[in-house]
Amino acid sequence: MEQIVPNIDEDVSLPANAKEAFPELTPAQELEMRANTIKLMSDLTGTPLVPTKENSDAAVDIAKQMVSNPKLRPDFAKYPNETLAMLAGMVAQMNVSIVEELSDFKLYVVNKLVQEVETAKDSKSRIAAIRSLGEIDGVDAFKRRSEVTHKIMSIEEVEEELLLTLSNLEDKIIDVEARDIVAQEVKNGPGTTQTDA
Repeated sequence: MEQIVPNIDEDVSLPANAKEAFPELTPAQELEMRANTIKLMSDLTGTPLVPTKENSDAAVDIAKQMVSNPKLRPDFAKYPNETLAMLAGMVAQMNVSIVEELSDFKLYVVNKLVQEVETAKDSKSRIAAIRSLGEIDGVDAFKRRSEVTHKIMSIEEVEEELLLTLSNLEDKIIDVEARDIVAQEVKNGPGTTQTDA
């Protein structure tokens, strides 16, 4: 039996350990990965994740810290699974993913407006939230659109149209020059030009 050996690049260095090989994650990405692992383990073992009041308060506290300081990198390893699951749910629900990008803030605004539409007590508030949501760039529910039609023409048709346009322009120029001459004759008398005066 023939042994098959894959081609290995000699000049590519291998990481010293698994931690070094792992890509750098944002706090939100790390939290999402931890929450996915916690959820998978809970599903596999059949152990439900039930956060206590203490877990809930801790998750809210971490979320507030992360929102107030986007560069904060909490040590998620020191928190219990229930707290991390609760925190991940809060971040996923409102996308307060502790980022500095305006696009993420826009997503937060959209989420809050959708929540307001769904929970508004009266129709006036609901309509105001829907209008605000519709005016967001990208949703554009109330933007007036204009259509542009592109006409594909052969070279001959383009040349013919250009010649017609140039001819019309030439006629207008001649007409303007003729009016100027007539106006000058009226002003200076018949048969005179500006140089005669």
